[in-house]
Order: sequence, then structure tokens, then C-alpha cells
Amino acid sequence: MNPAVVQTLLPLALAFIMFYLGLTLVLADFRRVAQRPRALLVGLVGQMLLVPLAGFAVATFAGLDPVMAVGLIVLVACPGGVSSGLLTHLARGDTALSISLTAVTSLASMLSLPLIVNTALQVFMGSSLTAQLPLFPMVRSIFLLTTLPVLLGMALRWQFPKLVARLEPVASKVATTLFLLIVLATFWDQRAVLWQHLPTLGPATLLLNALILGAAYLLATQARLHHADRIAIVTECGLQNSALGIFVCLQLLASPAMSAPSVVYALLMNVGAIAFVLVMRLRRNSQHISAA
Repeated sequence: MNPAVVQTLLPLALAFIMFYLGLTLVLADFRRVAQRPRALLVGLVGQMLLVPLAGFAVATFAGLDPVMAVGLIVLVACPGGVSSGLLTHLARGDTALSISLTAVTSLASMLSLPLIVNTALQVFMGSSLTAQLPLFPMVRSIFLLTTLPVLLGMALRWQFPKLVARLEPVASKVATTLFLLIVLATFWDQRAVLWQHLPTLGPATLLLNALILGAAYLLATQARLHHADRIAIVTECGLQNSALGIFVCLQLLASPAMSAPSVVYALLMNVGAIAFVLVMRLRRNSQHISAA
């Protein structure tokens, strides 16, 4: 597929996925999140603290060269990806919590991302570069790709609940199909980078994803959160905004090679996340069978 076509269709596909999620939500879902601030706080600790620490640990002990190490830190400094909401929904987690975490961490990353990246540059390359992120364009993109479609979906459900009840099963299949196509199209577009760096970065990024998923689940469990909240926090921490990581490396740091960890992690994080979704669904089904 032509890269220009992929870049054009990708935002539309992501927006539809978020629109579908909006169809599954009501205002009471977000009120419930606000009434349980502990889950939101635990998710923020996981995304803003646990994930970067895991990245520094893997970059330090996996023997990556300095450029790849910094690229890995750029990735973990990014907020959660917009697909985390869909995967949380598929895993029967708290979708409203996931979307709330994506929105909050996306805004917080405007400040945290340059700080973390500059620290990585000093630690691994002995230099610093103040990365000036384009604040308004990023906030606008986040709003158009996540917040606005969700609000439109919720509004449609509020105004036409019977119509949405008929459309939701079809929209679910379309959203899932679009998600898979996004993953496949991204990998095809970046296949040369994947082929070149997968043998070296594969083990490190796989370790990073497993470490984040396990640590996030342990954190949420120790906080005694509900099972649906645990799922939301795990998927939010495990799925990073790889597209933003690639943008930072290419446009702000002017280092195409540094974007390789984001490309490779985009492959492996979806494999790990989908496996987590399947495990959670199987666990839920087995519990229902036992209860019956």
C-alpha cells in the first residue's frame, strides 16, 4: 500500500475506532471513574513512572548501543496509544478508565516527554537537546483523534439508543477489522526498518513489553483495584503511542535510526496486548462456566 495512502487513512481509522468506543459509553461511566480516583491515580503512576523506569532498566542491561537506547526511552516517554481503549473493551476492562488515562497522560507528556528524553540523551550519549514539542498541534490531534469521536459516539447513543443498539455489533466488527488493518499497514510501511533491526531490538522490546505488562498488573493488584480497572491499566501501560515516538525521533531529534525501537515495539506490543486480551476473555468465560 502506498505510504501516503496509509498516512491519510490511518487517522480516519483511528477516529472511527474511538467513535465506536463512544457508542459503548454513557456519561455515568466517566462519573464512575471520577468517583474512584484511586484507579486513575494508579494508572497515572504506572504510565508516567513505572513505564519509563522499565525502559531505562531494559536499555541499560540489554546492551543496546546509545542511539537505540535513547530511541527506546523516547518510546517509553510517550503516552498510551489510542488503541488501548479498543483492546481494553475487547478484554472486558473499564473502557472509560482507559480513555481517561489516555487523555490525561497525553496532556502530561507535553512536559514529561522532553524531560525524560533529555535525561536519556545525557545518560546514554553524554549530550542534551531540549526537545520543543509542538504543543498546540499535538493537543489538537489528540482531541480530533480521541476526544471528539468519543463524544460524538456518546451523543449518538444518548439521542438514538435503539439505533445504536442495532448498529453496535456491526460497528464492533468494523472497528476490530480497522485495528488489524492499521497494524498490518504500519508494519508493511516500515518493513525495511523492521527487517533490519528486529533481530537486535526484538528481544529487548519483547522483554520491555513483558516487564511492563507484568509490573502494571502487579501494581494494580497490590492497589486492590477491581478486575476491570486492572485490565484498563495493564493495556494502557503496555500500549505506547509508537507513532508519536517515531515523530519525535524523525522531526525533533533528526535521527531516523533512533525511531527503530518505536517501530519494532509497535509490532511486539500488539502481539503482547492481543495475547493479554485473549487470556482475559478466556478467564472470564471459564469463570462464567464455573458459576453456571
